[in-house]
Amino acid sequence: MNASYAPTIEFESARTLDELHAMLDGIQVKNGWNKPTPSLYPQPKQRFAGARWRYADARAALHAAGRLVGTEWAERRNLILANPIPGNDYPTVTTLVAAYQMVKGGETARSHRHTPNAMRVVVEADAGTHTIVDGVKVPMLHGDVLLTPNWSYHGHSNDSAHEAYWIDILDAPLVQALGPMFFEHHPDQVEAADRIEPASTMRFAYAEYRPRLLATAPVSPGLRRLELGAGRVETFDRVAMHLEAGADWPGSKSTASRILLVVDGRGSSTIGGQRFDWAPGDVLAVPSWMEHAHHADDDAVVICVSDAPVMRALRWLRD
Repeated sequence: MNASYAPTIEFESARTLDELHAMLDGIQVKNGWNKPTPSLYPQPKQRFAGARWRYADARAALHAAGRLVGTEWAERRNLILANPIPGNDYPTVTTLVAAYQMVKGGETARSHRHTPNAMRVVVEADAGTHTIVDGVKVPMLHGDVLLTPNWSYHGHSNDSAHEAYWIDILDAPLVQALGPMFFEHHPDQVEAADRIEPASTMRFAYAEYRPRLLATAPVSPGLRRLELGAGRVETFDRVAMHLEAGADWPGSKSTASRILLVVDGRGSSTIGGQRFDWAPGDVLAVPSWMEHAHHADDDAVVICVSDAPVMRALRWLRD
């Protein structure tokens, strides 16, 4: 044997495959001919489950947290909607995490920034509630969709007399998987904001997008959809769906993972064979490559958030 290729282990001494397999551990490799778990398979595997979280329950829990979790923790007074599978305490679906958050009247949540992109859908908020993004106050009212692009400083202020509740969506699980996670607090605790911009490009006001949604042509009987702009958030989309009372949405099985946020209306969904009723403020998880269908009992508006932009960019999007 060429001396330049002298192995550190004498593999020629192996008399059986079991002995060879044991030797492979010594050079930190695994055999590719007898893998215990296949690395390639005919269609996607899914470890996440279909799920629903009730806003009524989360609201009550956050109200209690308002007594017990002080203002210094207001930025983290949230409830993470971890998919209910064994061993999971964070992602809602593979690439996205959702959380309910509450800021009490008169409180501010200190400013920070991070590499994950974020968005918020407001469930309850009175005039005087704002998210502060890059030094600009953006109003938060029921049904509004607000964007926080990655590495933008952001905080929240509630100058009203009542608690404000919203749902956060972040692509943090995707960032964690790929590695480029950075986070830092603003040096001034709460970033100064010198103006209010109701028409900020970071805000899709419910009072504006709902009439536009209702004016669009149905994509199927009783079902309308409206994309809420790309903005500067490119890893997940935002699609407003309107279902007329009695309408069905037979959602397609897709490689994209979805989170559904109910703005208004009541109905039911079947996800992966499980049935869930839903009401305003509720959140549903639709994992990738899972059958799902939805029915509206009365007029409903639902925001669908998915990682389809990532799947599409990598040519992995398939329905």
